[in-house]
Amino acid sequence: MSDILIPSVITLILLWGVFKKVDIAREFAEGAREGIMTLFEILPSLVLVMTAVGMFTRSGAVDMLSALLLPFTQTLGFPQECVSLAMIRPFSGSGALASVDKLLGSVSPDSFPGRVASVIMGSTETTFYTISVYFAAIKKKAYPMVFAGACFADICGFVLSALAVRLYFD
Repeated sequence: MSDILIPSVITLILLWGVFKKVDIAREFAEGAREGIMTLFEILPSLVLVMTAVGMFTRSGAVDMLSALLLPFTQTLGFPQECVSLAMIRPFSGSGALASVDKLLGSVSPDSFPGRVASVIMGSTETTFYTISVYFAAIKKKAYPMVFAGACFADICGFVLSALAVRLYFD
Protein backbone atom coordinates (compact mmCIF):
# COMPACT_ATOMS: atom_id res chain seq x y z
CA MET A 1 0.00 0.00 0.00
CA SER A 2 2.86 2.41 0.77
CA ASP A 3 4.10 1.94 -2.81
CA ILE A 4 0.97 3.81 -3.91
CA LEU A 5 0.26 5.99 -0.87
CA ILE A 6 3.55 7.89 -0.62
CA PRO A 7 3.78 8.91 -4.31
CA SER A 8 0.07 9.82 -4.17
CA VAL A 9 0.59 12.14 -1.21
CA ILE A 10 3.58 13.78 -2.89
CA THR A 11 1.60 14.23 -6.10
CA LEU A 12 -1.31 15.69 -4.14
CA ILE A 13 0.99 18.21 -2.45
CA LEU A 14 2.51 19.23 -5.77
CA LEU A 15 -0.91 19.61 -7.39
CA TRP A 16 -2.13 21.67 -4.43
CA GLY A 17 0.89 23.96 -4.79
CA VAL A 18 0.23 24.40 -8.51
CA PHE A 19 -3.45 25.07 -7.82
CA LYS A 20 -2.58 27.70 -5.17
CA LYS A 21 0.09 29.17 -7.52
CA VAL A 22 2.95 28.61 -5.07
CA ASP A 23 6.58 28.50 -6.20
CA ILE A 24 7.14 24.93 -5.03
CA ALA A 25 10.90 24.87 -5.67
CA ARG A 26 11.44 28.07 -3.67
CA GLU A 27 9.29 26.81 -0.79
CA PHE A 28 11.13 23.50 -0.76
CA ALA A 29 14.53 25.24 -0.72
CA GLU A 30 13.39 27.55 2.09
CA GLY A 31 12.15 24.59 4.14
CA ALA A 32 15.41 22.74 3.58
CA ARG A 33 17.37 25.84 4.65
CA GLU A 34 15.31 26.10 7.86
CA GLY A 35 15.86 22.41 8.53
CA ILE A 36 19.63 22.77 8.19
CA MET A 37 19.64 25.81 10.48
CA THR A 38 17.66 23.85 13.07
CA LEU A 39 20.16 20.99 12.78
CA PHE A 40 23.07 23.35 13.50
CA GLU A 41 21.22 24.79 16.50
CA ILE A 42 20.48 21.42 18.10
CA LEU A 43 23.75 19.69 17.17
CA PRO A 44 25.54 20.57 20.45
CA SER A 45 22.71 19.00 22.46
CA LEU A 46 22.84 15.86 20.33
CA VAL A 47 26.60 15.53 20.73
CA LEU A 48 26.28 16.01 24.50
CA VAL A 49 23.60 13.32 24.87
CA MET A 50 25.47 10.81 22.69
CA THR A 51 28.76 11.41 24.48
CA ALA A 52 27.16 11.06 27.92
CA VAL A 53 25.45 7.78 26.96
CA GLY A 54 28.68 6.40 25.53
CA MET A 55 30.60 7.28 28.69
CA PHE A 56 27.82 5.89 30.91
CA THR A 57 27.73 2.51 29.18
CA ARG A 58 31.46 2.05 28.63
CA SER A 59 32.42 3.05 32.16
CA GLY A 60 30.54 0.12 33.67
CA ALA A 61 28.10 2.39 35.50
CA VAL A 62 25.16 0.65 33.81
CA ASP A 63 26.26 -2.73 35.16
CA MET A 64 26.81 -1.33 38.66
CA LEU A 65 23.37 0.31 38.72
CA SER A 66 21.79 -2.88 37.39
CA ALA A 67 23.26 -4.81 40.28
CA LEU A 68 22.04 -2.19 42.79
CA LEU A 69 18.53 -2.27 41.35
CA LEU A 70 18.31 -6.09 41.35
CA PRO A 71 16.17 -6.45 44.51
CA PHE A 72 13.73 -3.79 43.30
CA THR A 73 13.45 -5.20 39.77
CA GLN A 74 12.96 -8.74 41.05
CA THR A 75 10.10 -7.52 43.25
CA LEU A 76 8.46 -5.94 40.20
CA GLY A 77 9.00 -9.06 38.08
CA PHE A 78 11.19 -7.13 35.66
CA PRO A 79 13.91 -9.29 34.08
CA GLN A 80 17.43 -8.49 35.21
CA GLU A 81 18.68 -8.82 31.63
CA CYS A 82 16.56 -5.82 30.60
CA VAL A 83 17.65 -3.39 33.33
CA SER A 84 20.55 -1.98 31.31
CA LEU A 85 18.18 -1.49 28.36
CA ALA A 86 15.74 0.37 30.61
CA MET A 87 18.52 2.71 31.73
CA ILE A 88 19.82 3.42 28.22
CA ARG A 89 16.53 3.64 26.29
CA PRO A 90 15.42 7.09 27.55
CA PHE A 91 18.71 8.59 26.37
CA SER A 92 19.72 6.82 23.17
CA GLY A 93 17.89 4.81 20.56
CA SER A 94 21.08 3.46 19.00
CA GLY A 95 22.52 2.60 22.42
CA ALA A 96 19.29 0.81 23.30
CA LEU A 97 19.39 -1.07 20.00
CA ALA A 98 22.95 -2.19 20.76
CA SER A 99 21.79 -3.31 24.22
CA VAL A 100 18.93 -5.34 22.71
CA ASP A 101 21.30 -6.89 20.17
CA LYS A 102 23.63 -7.94 22.99
CA LEU A 103 20.70 -9.23 25.04
CA LEU A 104 19.22 -11.26 22.16
CA GLY A 105 22.67 -12.72 21.53
CA SER A 106 22.66 -14.19 25.03
CA VAL A 107 18.99 -15.16 25.45
CA SER A 108 16.36 -16.44 23.05
CA PRO A 109 14.11 -13.83 21.43
CA ASP A 110 11.19 -16.02 22.57
CA SER A 111 12.32 -15.98 26.21
CA PHE A 112 10.72 -13.69 28.76
CA PRO A 113 13.64 -11.20 28.77
CA GLY A 114 13.80 -11.27 24.96
CA ARG A 115 10.12 -10.48 24.63
CA VAL A 116 10.23 -7.77 27.30
CA ALA A 117 13.19 -6.14 25.53
CA SER A 118 11.26 -6.20 22.25
CA VAL A 119 8.18 -4.64 23.86
CA ILE A 120 10.33 -1.95 25.50
CA MET A 121 11.90 -1.06 22.15
CA GLY A 122 8.52 -0.88 20.48
CA SER A 123 6.59 0.97 23.16
CA THR A 124 8.97 3.44 24.77
CA GLU A 125 10.70 6.56 23.54
CA THR A 126 14.13 8.12 23.84
CA THR A 127 12.58 10.75 26.06
CA PHE A 128 15.64 12.69 27.20
CA TYR A 129 16.95 12.80 23.65
CA THR A 130 13.56 14.08 22.46
CA ILE A 131 13.37 16.65 25.26
CA SER A 132 16.87 17.95 24.54
CA VAL A 133 16.21 18.24 20.81
CA TYR A 134 12.79 19.88 21.26
CA PHE A 135 13.88 22.46 23.82
CA ALA A 136 17.07 23.24 21.86
CA ALA A 137 14.95 23.81 18.77
CA ILE A 138 12.61 26.25 20.54
CA LYS A 139 15.55 27.83 22.40
CA LYS A 140 14.05 27.44 25.86
CA LYS A 141 15.14 25.70 29.01
CA ALA A 142 13.25 22.51 29.87
CA TYR A 143 11.13 22.68 33.01
CA PRO A 144 11.87 20.21 35.84
CA MET A 145 8.32 18.88 35.60
CA VAL A 146 9.00 17.83 32.00
CA PHE A 147 11.81 15.59 33.21
CA ALA A 148 9.75 14.27 36.12
CA GLY A 149 6.86 13.41 33.82
CA ALA A 150 9.20 11.79 31.31
CA CYS A 151 10.84 9.66 34.01
CA PHE A 152 7.45 8.58 35.33
CA ALA A 153 6.25 7.68 31.83
CA ASP A 154 9.43 5.69 31.16
CA ILE A 155 9.16 3.75 34.40
CA CYS A 156 5.51 2.97 33.65
CA GLY A 157 6.48 1.81 30.17
CA PHE A 158 9.19 -0.50 31.48
CA VAL A 159 7.10 -2.05 34.25
CA LEU A 160 4.04 -2.42 32.04
CA SER A 161 6.11 -4.03 29.28
CA ALA A 162 7.01 -6.88 31.63
CA LEU A 163 3.39 -7.13 32.78
CA ALA A 164 2.11 -7.18 29.18
CA VAL A 165 4.51 -9.97 28.24
CA ARG A 166 3.41 -11.96 31.29
CA LEU A 167 -0.28 -11.47 30.49
CA TYR A 168 -0.07 -12.23 26.79
CA PHE A 169 2.63 -14.91 26.61
CA ASP A 170 2.49 -16.86 29.88
